[in-house]
Amino acid sequence: MRLIVPQTRAKREPTIALINIVFLMLVFFMVAGTLSQPLDPDLRLVQTQDFAGTAPPDAFVLHQDGRITYRGQPVDDLASVWAQGGTGDARVVPDRDAPAGDLVHMARVLRDAGAARVVIVTEKALQ
Repeated sequence: MRLIVPQTRAKREPTIALINIVFLMLVFFMVAGTLSQPLDPDLRLVQTQDFAGTAPPDAFVLHQDGRITYRGQPVDDLASVWAQGGTGDARVVPDRDAPAGDLVHMARVLRDAGAARVVIVTEKALQ
């Protein structure tokens, strides 16, 4: 009498899941690569390395030491300066090292004085 031992087949690795993942990655990178249009190769961008940045003339400037200027003149009472001629949005140009608490207080004073919005002007750095 012979003993019959069933042969076990070697289980195959499921490659369908791997193919699906690779396909999804391919589609993702194709879509992500075409979200923004490439620049025209003939386009030459403006060089601003020697550009001296200045604040807009109708913006309040918050300096590092906490003092405020408007159109080059020091401001003692922010609300009264805004009430004299400010309408619409108030623009604020804070120094990079200005205290954040001073900026928040300045925005509150301008809003209470009647500014529709307080827009903080910042520098956009390309790195």
